[in-house]
Amino acid sequence: MPNSELQSVLQPVASAKGLPNAHYTCDQTFAEERQKVLFDNWAGIGFAQDLAPGEAMPIDFVGLPLVAVRTREGTIKVFQNTCRHRGMVLVEEKKAVGGVIRCPYHSWCYALTGELVATPHVGGPGHNTHAEIRREELGLNEVRSHVWRDVIFVNVNAQAPEFEDYAADAIARWQEYEGQPVYGAQDSQFKFDVACNWKLAVENYCESYHLPWIHPGLNSYSRLEDHYNIEAPGAFSGQGTMVYRPMITESGQRFPDFIGLSDKWDAGAEYLSIYPNVLLGVHRDHAFAILLEPKAKDQTVEHIALYYASEEAATGPEWSDMRSANTEMWREVFKEDIFVVEGMQKGRRAHMFDGGKFSPAMDGPTHCFHHWVASQMIRPLAAE
Repeated sequence: MPNSELQSVLQPVASAKGLPNAHYTCDQTFAEERQKVLFDNWAGIGFAQDLAPGEAMPIDFVGLPLVAVRTREGTIKVFQNTCRHRGMVLVEEKKAVGGVIRCPYHSWCYALTGELVATPHVGGPGHNTHAEIRREELGLNEVRSHVWRDVIFVNVNAQAPEFEDYAADAIARWQEYEGQPVYGAQDSQFKFDVACNWKLAVENYCESYHLPWIHPGLNSYSRLEDHYNIEAPGAFSGQGTMVYRPMITESGQRFPDFIGLSDKWDAGAEYLSIYPNVLLGVHRDHAFAILLEPKAKDQTVEHIALYYASEEAATGPEWSDMRSANTEMWREVFKEDIFVVEGMQKGRRAHMFDGGKFSPAMDGPTHCFHHWVASQMIRPLAAE
């Protein structure tokens, strides 16, 4: 896409237009975004809680075969899911692999830290070494990775700053939560297959403008006027509320709070879109993460995981009913957004739609995201 078509997106919010239709409907633009937006930056690909020590989990990240592993020492690593011998995919489904990943083709074996450790019969029957097969040069291709708030982030093209610098503003904003563990469980995860471009899910999540019409139940107590915009150009955007009510059962049971929080969080909550594809929410007593998995220009999988401040609340049977109720509440809230993002995807087929007009008062967080995407797209490809 010519850079000139993005200049209107880079204008201040009052005069800017949204991203052109091609960013939602064009295969070529989707492929270019794959490199410049997703691979050049720190993108989310999975949840660390899904990996036990000695397990490997394959991940198809926009067509790139990856495998995430947790070493016996507990470290998460991410590699290209491809044997260095003949390019065979190493892991087809999540499983316990013990101490090594074995290629199913010729049984080359790799340690969970990536080193090539076994090459059966590579020098002929009964000869497991060969002078031209230098194991120290043939380890798995590692992909730069980092875990924050249980989200596994990767920087495929290794072009981004260190994660701590890349996400410094978000880490600082939520400093009170930093260093506190988050505990999740399989009964607190769910997903949606959505017929829309992944960016539309980010745009919708960024803003509170739609609450009265799309989330009337939520808006009945956390009203539009109780919300505020959050904008950190070049990093993230989102919204916050000054009216959050923790879940309390008839018997007075409630989830434990994260420790050491200031009074801002007594009745407050915040929801950030960490560019490009990670959506996070924090409350005094629980948190969540949403990973947007782009499958095609008009297909996205939303992976949602809820987290709690204590392991007992996340997994204990005495908290099961409350966890279930909280999970169902969020499932319904996020489900309410599906017809909106799918409707916007359909609307992007209208050839006279020009990207849309932003409300300077209400759409700042969404414009912030559009501006960031456009700024990524006008950069040269990392490989160029």
